[in-house]
Amino acid sequence: MLYYYSHLMKNKILPYNPKLKDIAKKLRQQGILSEVLLWKKIKNKSLEVEFHRQVPIDNFIVDFYCHELMLAIEIDGNSHLNSEIQIKDRLRQDILEELGVNFIRFSDLDIKKSMNSVIQALQIKIEELESDDL
Repeated sequence: MLYYYSHLMKNKILPYNPKLKDIAKKLRQQGILSEVLLWKKIKNKSLEVEFHRQVPIDNFIVDFYCHELMLAIEIDGNSHLNSEIQIKDRLRQDILEELGVNFIRFSDLDIKKSMNSVIQALQIKIEELESDDL
């Protein structure tokens, strides 16, 4: 059974599976290194928008999500180099994009080695989505 919640700015209602809430909580507690590093840079509205970690949307959990921009950030580790996982990622992203979710993806390595470039790309994406709302 899917439940729905509303977003503040865009007022878009997205489905979520409440069974994923406990899984998301555990993922937040575990946190892989690249997620923790990125979280330190984007938490507390440091980029002028609010992000949340491990957010259930539909039957999936995205790494980070900004409700007001409907922006998901996904971090792809080495396992995402596998073609089967890339196909699953693409199908998952397509489903969520049909719901209106925007995506930006970063590699685990980019976050660890090029954080400034990651933050710059993220700021550009945020500005792009904010200008789309005008």
